[in-house]
Amino acid sequence: MNAKRSSLIVLAGGLLAAGTALAAVDEGAAEALMKKSGCFKCHSISAKKTGPSYKSVAEKYRGKPDAEAALFKHLTTHPTVKVDGEDEKHDSLKTTNDDEVRNVVRFILSR
Repeated sequence: MNAKRSSLIVLAGGLLAAGTALAAVDEGAAEALMKKSGCFKCHSISAKKTGPSYKSVAEKYRGKPDAEAALFKHLTTHPTVKVDGEDEKHDSLKTTNDDEVRNVVRFILSR
């Protein structure tokens, strides 16, 4: 019985570590893509600029099960956003690689 329990604990720990590794953020790659895409022109990590800070975006979505999907859609579909009271198309990230977009989404949500 103890051997089975030990095996289950090791297995659960391994799965937890694997899940964490899969969800890890490559911050350098995220920031580089965001710079290339012009994101920091309107957003910053912690201060409001023309757009909300990434910290406030993370707070808005914290605990919401659809957070990643909502941000993925926002960063890839050119939605209309309000800028200084005017409607404006939000630029998409300059990539067609879904994994790169997901990395940026995880970067934003980790703030």
